[in-house]
Formats: sequence, structure tokens, C-alpha cells
Amino acid sequence: MRIAYLHSGSIPSVYANGVHVMRMCDALTDAGHDVRLYALRGEMTSEDVHAYYGTRNRFPVRTFPMRAPVLLGSWLRAWGVRRAIRRDGVPDLLYGRDPHALVAARGLAPRIYETHLLWDSRMMRAIERVLLGSRSVRGVVFVSQALADDYAGAFHGLDGADGPALVTAHDCANPPPPGPAAQLPGRPGALKVGYVGHLYPGRGIEVILGLADRVPEADFHVVGGTASDLAHWRMRADHPHLHFHGHRPPGSLHPYYRAFDIVLAPYQQQVACAGGVGDISRWVSPMKLFEYMSHGLAVVASDLPVLREVMADDVNCLLVPPADLDAWERAVRRLAAEPALRARLGGEARDQLLTEYTWRRRADRVLTPVTEPTRPAGPAATDRADR
Repeated sequence: MRIAYLHSGSIPSVYANGVHVMRMCDALTDAGHDVRLYALRGEMTSEDVHAYYGTRNRFPVRTFPMRAPVLLGSWLRAWGVRRAIRRDGVPDLLYGRDPHALVAARGLAPRIYETHLLWDSRMMRAIERVLLGSRSVRGVVFVSQALADDYAGAFHGLDGADGPALVTAHDCANPPPPGPAAQLPGRPGALKVGYVGHLYPGRGIEVILGLADRVPEADFHVVGGTASDLAHWRMRADHPHLHFHGHRPPGSLHPYYRAFDIVLAPYQQQVACAGGVGDISRWVSPMKLFEYMSHGLAVVASDLPVLREVMADDVNCLLVPPADLDAWERAVRRLAAEPALRARLGGEARDQLLTEYTWRRRADRVLTPVTEPTRPAGPAATDRADR
């Protein structure tokens, strides 16, 4: 099947949405589909976008500039995407996270819309209402069941028999390739506690700084962050055993994961999305959690309802209240003192990842509205339904 993947974010970029989109295009190509990505042109320079993201396949990537003003520019870009699709050859399926381009491409091919948050903008809700009301939209993909439930409440009739097929598909990770661990700065023999991700508000960097105060015998390593966020947190961190490594290309993160003993996912009650704005705490499906799982690492994560869709306390991780620093310290110290517990939790997480949460498995799942046309519409099926 020829698939045009439409993405409203930039490629390449430092943002997680770009990683997600490139992983999905890679997995769809692995599944035997002919994929072409249409995205916003990134401000980052990269000689080889596929090497930057670490994709296995070299699918075509077409990028378009964003014009000002943004509202008009979004539609100008969307119609530019439509023209490019027609020039490249109309595909069998339009798939993506770009509601403007999906609306503009109406009439070209069946469409599947993937969403990671419920927009609070009236304009975006109106665009989505047009999109979701079209009979050529075969499916809607949600990144968490909580998001699927909120969409069903916001868009009357979405989960009805005449609506599109609804699919819940959490984020994923690939089985990691073999290779060496990163040579990290710090003390020989010290426990290495890692965090990979952005430093936006709500990502829990305050928790990491607090743990560095309370567990000085461990070395803490933070990988990720924009230049401005790094400058902000470095000014507030006075710990010789806390190391900020800055942004690293997504394709070069595996050595860092291999070097960690324990990893943290300290999401708070409000979690900002790309650019440090908004709140996605009700719906977040963090890719880093799945990367942690793929490497068989012992995870300490915030006990948020949406994370319990995948994570289970004392089964594949330790869950603690988001802002309870005492509980975070107890969890880290427990894992530090019990290597067998680290191995058990990490092993269960890896097994679950390989069974349920690979990108290749997700690629098949999100296409069920077109590959299984008789599949009944209704309440979103979850990843767990396949167990």
C-alpha cells in the first residue's frame, strides 16, 4: 500500500513528535508499505535526516516552510502538501497528525487521523469536526485510552456505529541493537541514575534535583533539553554528581540507556508539550518509558492514571506519587540496594515491550481501519485487547 504520512511538526527537530513520526514511517516501511512523509521544514541542519533519527529505511521526506501569519500559513502549507501529493502520485492512504493537511487532501484517498491531545482551541476543534465528520476518514488513532475517552465526550457521535473506527495505540520502542555503553562522566562504581527527555515544565526536573540532594552516593545523568532549558536548570543545579548531557540525536541514544542502572520518569500533575506549553498530563504516552522498557531498565515512574494503562507497580516498574520526594527517594534507594529487583522489573518490562509495544506491531494496529474494513466501529479498542 502506498501511504502519504502528513505531519504538522518539523523534521528534523529536537521534539519528540518528530521521533514518533519517523519511527512510525520506518515501521510502516518495515511492514512492506511504500511510505512518503510530508512535514514542516525544521530549523535544525542535518546532512542526513535518516541517520539523525536512526531509521532503518530511507523513505522519502518532503518538507515545507511555515509562512506567517501562522493561521493563514498553516492552510497555505496544507494546500501545498495537497499539490505535492498529486505531483508525487496519489497514494492509497493518507495518514497523519496534521488536521489542516488532512482536510485539504479531502477527495484524494481514504484518511486516518492520529491525535495525541485534545485541542482546547475552538478553531482546531472546528477543523477536527469537519475532519471527523467526513466518511472518507476511516479511522482515528489515539495515543492513550484516556484520550480516546475524552474525544468521545467532546465529539458527539464519534463512537457511534456510523463513525470512523477508533483505535487506541500507545507509543512504542524497537528492540535495541547490540552495542557498547556510553562512557559517562562520574565516579567509578557509583550507581548511575538516568533521565532521557525534555526539560519542560511538568517533566519533573525538580524531582531529579531533589534526588541528587538526597542520594549523593549516586551519579545522576540528564540527557536532553533545549539550549534555553539547559541554561535554566544548570543555573539551579549545584551538584558535582549531576551531569547534564544536552540534546543528542535520537539515533544515538542507545549507548546512554545501556549505561544506566535506574531510570526516572517523574511526570507531574501538569505536563507541558512541545515548546513548554499546554497540558497533556491526562493523555501522555511517553516514548521514553518504552525506550526504558526495551533496554530492560528498572524504572521509577510517577503514579498517574494514564501511565497505569501500561505500567504496573512492582510488576514492570515502581510507581510513586508525582510530587512526593520522600517516596522517590525510597524507591531509588530500594532499587539501589536490590539488584535482583532491578533485574526482575527490567526483565518484565522488556518482555512486555517485545510482546505488545513494538513500532512494527503498532504499524499493523493503526492500519486496521483500512486493512480490516469490516471491523465494527465503536469504543476504542486498546492495546490490551490483543493480549
